Amino acid sequence: MHSILVSGGGLAGTALAHWLRRHGFAPTVVERAPGLRTGGQAVDVRGVALDVVGRMGLLERVRAARTRLRGMTVLDGEGNELHRSTEAVLSSGRLDSDDVEILREDLVRFLYELTADEAEFLHDDSVTALEETASGVHVTFERAPARTFDLVIGADGLYSNVRRLAFGPHADFLSHLDAHLAVFTADNFLGLADWELYTKDAGNAYVVYPARDNRELRVTFGFESGPLDLDHRDADAQRRLVAERMERFGWQREPMLEHLAAAEDFHFSAMAQVRMDHWSRGRVALVGDAGYCGSPLTGQGTSLALVGAYVLAEELSRADADHATAFAAYERRMRPFVTANQALATENPGAPASEQSMERAKWAMDLNAA
Repeated sequence: MHSILVSGGGLAGTALAHWLRRHGFAPTVVERAPGLRTGGQAVDVRGVALDVVGRMGLLERVRAARTRLRGMTVLDGEGNELHRSTEAVLSSGRLDSDDVEILREDLVRFLYELTADEAEFLHDDSVTALEETASGVHVTFERAPARTFDLVIGADGLYSNVRRLAFGPHADFLSHLDAHLAVFTADNFLGLADWELYTKDAGNAYVVYPARDNRELRVTFGFESGPLDLDHRDADAQRRLVAERMERFGWQREPMLEHLAAAEDFHFSAMAQVRMDHWSRGRVALVGDAGYCGSPLTGQGTSLALVGAYVLAEELSRADADHATAFAAYERRMRPFVTANQALATENPGAPASEQSMERAKWAMDLNAA
């Protein structure tokens, strides 16, 4: 049985581990976090990705856990209502769509529960070195003893550790979109009931919506900025920067700053895409954000991850673990889907892509085509 190390226990990595085991491989997942990550924004599962979820046997459960927003209000920078809609919301699009918006932590938990007994998980650890040989990849870990695997897959996000070790510095592959995003959980001090708020002022913007039966809020705060000289793992410096930008915004300034300071699930990232000529090198390959992050502006990062995981595992099985053949087929099938979805981020700067473009992009893949 071929051994495959998957670096990253998020959506892409856990989904990949499931499909690898289904195809007869022995996956090991290494995840830097000590357990399942909580918090984060709601994510969207659209188009062909819903077919992948269905093939996992999770579609009914995912649909039951979807968010239940009834509409949204657009406010000016002082909190005055400019517009409201019961047809669409900024976070997920049209409310009459078959697409599913679900909290990221719920979807990760569902995938983990499906996979926990099928794969080995190494939490609170990470890869520190990769050395490829003729027969495998010798992997050094931060904590666990070194081991050799037949293949290594990086599913470890925008700032992929595997990509850095196997392909080169982050700067070689990141294409910044001149914005940054922070996400954190707050008490529902606004009293929102299945209703989203959007407000923007002078290059800063909030998207706020309730979760957990309206008991809490998920706050997304974005601001315009070029690349920043910040360590992507320095959460304290990131939080200070976000607080400085939030200070400039008049709407709900004090309670937002208080909840930012208290949030245990603060997450911060650049709005950026990963653009690479190839997603594999030797016995190492990338899936999801690590290889082709579309950025939250596309609304398709989760769908790219789920579909990519499915296709990669399938091609490894078809090629009987001949990694060169499998990786080439994986890229041939996925490249048009990635290109169509990454284009959504830049189609209409400052606003979502058109409904027509989203419809084309989310179905730009045939799971049954070889």
